[in-house]
Amino acid sequence: MFDPTVFENLKVAFENQIYDLDTLDRKVDIINRIDRLELAVMSREFALQFTLAGRAEVSAEIQLTASLKDLAAELLEQKGETPACTLRLRFYMQLSDVNEQCRQIEDILQRIWEPEMAPTQTISYLFGDEAPSYSNVIELSFNRKISEEQMEDIPELSQHVLQTLAKLVEIV
Repeated sequence: MFDPTVFENLKVAFENQIYDLDTLDRKVDIINRIDRLELAVMSREFALQFTLAGRAEVSAEIQLTASLKDLAAELLEQKGETPACTLRLRFYMQLSDVNEQCRQIEDILQRIWEPEMAPTQTISYLFGDEAPSYSNVIELSFNRKISEEQMEDIPELSQHVLQTLAKLVEIV
């Protein structure tokens, strides 16, 4: 009999949580979904991108990945290996005052997440625009992988994402 991998179980847990926030609670609007098997390197990726309901100015993305090494360790039951996945959070928004808004974003992330790893903000703009609008991709990475043991943390993590979205929308 087939047992789902840690990746599959976490993917379903995140899907259930975010889709409930969309369809039942109407707190978010899901705007993109990725469920990818990367055959070139035999890895898995799942991502859900969403906004606060009716507020498209800022979007969030929850991304879950499992490498070939992660999947093989679990499927081959390798001794000393703990099946786990990598979790990343991204927020996407447009900026008008890069220096000021990036500082505000940094403060928001520090207050809500208290991250061990410094969040990154990647700014880009279309060259040649007379009044450029700056795109900001904000990424939160974690210093450890997650497993089914953290599944009960998904609702709290989702609430932190919603809180972050609400604060980021205020500075747009």
